[in-house]
This record gives sequence, structure tokens and C-alpha cells, in this order.
Amino acid sequence: MISANLKNAVRKAVYKRDGYTCALCDSPRGLQVHHAIPRSEGGGDSHHNLITLCWRCHAVAHGTRMPEYADWMDQTELRQACVEYLADLYAPDWYPYRV
Repeated sequence: MISANLKNAVRKAVYKRDGYTCALCDSPRGLQVHHAIPRSEGGGDSHHNLITLCWRCHAVAHGTRMPEYADWMDQTELRQACVEYLADLYAPDWYPYRV
């Protein structure tokens, strides 16, 4: 899912930062950029709020369950994992909200 408002340069920088793999499961397939804190909740488009997810993790992040990955995280756990990844990466200055 490509956000029309996210600049290509930002998207590419996030992919590079995360090693061109899903930050949660390490898959290099079907990569997408995800807002850890949704824009609707005040999340911004900065690197502090963007994470690379594969299409499967991204689907779970948006509430789609994958029957073939029944033992994987649920939406709440995945959201928490995204926040922890970014908070650890940018500690102690992590701030994902719009400025």
C-alpha cells in the first residue's frame, strides 16, 4: 500500500535504514512503509514514525488475519512491536508525532 502523500525519497530512506527487509520478520518480499502511529492519531511522516513491513505484517497491522500464519502476532502485538522497534532505534529522542 503506497501512500500518495509520502515522498519517494522518504520511502527509499526508510527501506535503506531497515536493510531492505521487514523490520519484524526479516522478509525481503513485498515491502511497504507503515506508519507506526497512524496519521489519524497524530503520527507524522518522519523516519521516527515509519517502518518497513512486508505485505503480510502490513496486512496484520491493518487488522487482516493470515490463517496460514495463525501463530504470528495479532494486530495489537504487531503495533506494539513497531513502536518498540522505532523507540529503540531512535532512543532517547524518539518522537513520532507531527511537529
